[in-house]
Amino acid sequence: MMDMTSNVRPESLARIETEAQANAFIDEQIELIKAQVGDGKVLLALSGGVDSSVCAALLIKAIGKQLTCVHVNHGLLRKGEPEQVIEVFRNQMDANLVYVDAVDRFLDKLAGVDDPETKRKIIGKEFIDVFAEEAKKIEGVSFLGQGTIYPDILESDGVKAHHNVGGLPPELNFELVEPVKFLYKDEVRVVGKALGLPDGMVYRQPFPGPGLGVRCVGAITRDRLEALREADAIVREEIGKMNPAPWQYFCVVPDMKSTGIKDGKRYMGWAVVIRAVNTKDAVTAKAVELSWETLTTIRDRIIATVPGVNRVLWDFSDKPVSTIEWE
Repeated sequence: MMDMTSNVRPESLARIETEAQANAFIDEQIELIKAQVGDGKVLLALSGGVDSSVCAALLIKAIGKQLTCVHVNHGLLRKGEPEQVIEVFRNQMDANLVYVDAVDRFLDKLAGVDDPETKRKIIGKEFIDVFAEEAKKIEGVSFLGQGTIYPDILESDGVKAHHNVGGLPPELNFELVEPVKFLYKDEVRVVGKALGLPDGMVYRQPFPGPGLGVRCVGAITRDRLEALREADAIVREEIGKMNPAPWQYFCVVPDMKSTGIKDGKRYMGWAVVIRAVNTKDAVTAKAVELSWETLTTIRDRIIATVPGVNRVLWDFSDKPVSTIEWE
């Protein structure tokens, strides 16, 4: 049996690469979760990302309705993500899911803010405030579920920035339940598949904690954010057809306009910048070569269907000097 109080991966935990190994891990975690939680209540911030989704699925399997998942829609998620969270966890898994529509609350706070770090701080603080408000509505909660994985422990001493709710008020100082804390990302995906989560969730693209907030470069406006959301869906669909697909691929919309021509008239529109990279550790990254056919298909679809966009660019910079994200 694993020692869940330590932050050192147990030597007895072999690499999880097969469905049989994943099922054995799941069975052991169910026992550990039941032993830790007993008849207590657990609260989980469910972003819909791989780590929090697998954590939630494990907790549901172990303790069912003793878990309450809180999904905060801050308006910075990718196209279809809030709907998928509701469909998978509320409709298919019958989980206690609290959906919070906080789009206006977040976007109003972000209006006119162009500094990336200030945007991150606003998004982080507002998330903690919303989550704390929801937590106070649920009586008898004494545990907090978190999708911490082993690289988070190695890189940041156990604190996962976009899941961390360490800023909660003192009266909400819950005991942590972290069932995937000793797993690497590829192992989490194997466990997610064994738990029956859909591929679109298990193999979801890496996504920064502030979401599209740092891909809508500069001060966020609602119309430019929606253009980014639509363009991003097209970029992910088309590049996702590559075999093998790159490690990460997305787009950004810079805070700038350029001249375009439509119906014989000049107008000012936004540019969409395509980004696709391969990396082993995210410390360095190489731009992935995209075929002309892929690039022109993306270009034509975006310009034809995304309002306000008149230009599509390709960022093929490596890291270093460029970072993977723009902000």
